[in-house]
Amino acid sequence: MKIYRFVRTQKIPINIKEAWNFLSDPNNLKTITPSYMGFHIIKNENTEMYSGQIIKYTVSPILGIKINWVTEITHVKNLEYFVDEQRFGPYSFWHHKHFIKEIKGGVEMVDILDYALPFGILGRIFHPVIVKPKLNEIFNYRREKLIKIFGNF
Repeated sequence: MKIYRFVRTQKIPINIKEAWNFLSDPNNLKTITPSYMGFHIIKNENTEMYSGQIIKYTVSPILGIKINWVTEITHVKNLEYFVDEQRFGPYSFWHHKHFIKEIKGGVEMVDILDYALPFGILGRIFHPVIVKPKLNEIFNYRREKLIKIFGNF
């Protein structure tokens, strides 16, 4: 199984508590996901994020095909990082680390996504032409949306 890595860093001009409150709330995922992806949370406990939390949602990333996705929050260190892992969904493997740290004038956010695709050699063929560009598009959208919400660094 080929495991890919995607890393994205962004600085935003807010304090660490504001950043944590926004980024650790699964309900805000819809706000920072392109609307054409049809992102919809099916089940989420409206509580502070915790290890073991299960989040169920649907998303339509390609051709409007609705996909059920279940992730688990596996690690949480308040005001520093959290990790979500796919339990059921479109990837063979999905491990997404979200780090935030205070820097002069705001916070730096770092997303580190390790993932693998299904379908063996077909997955490898589709990665550079569909999956990697789609991830770039989604995270570019997130960057722009966070700038609109919180301002540019």
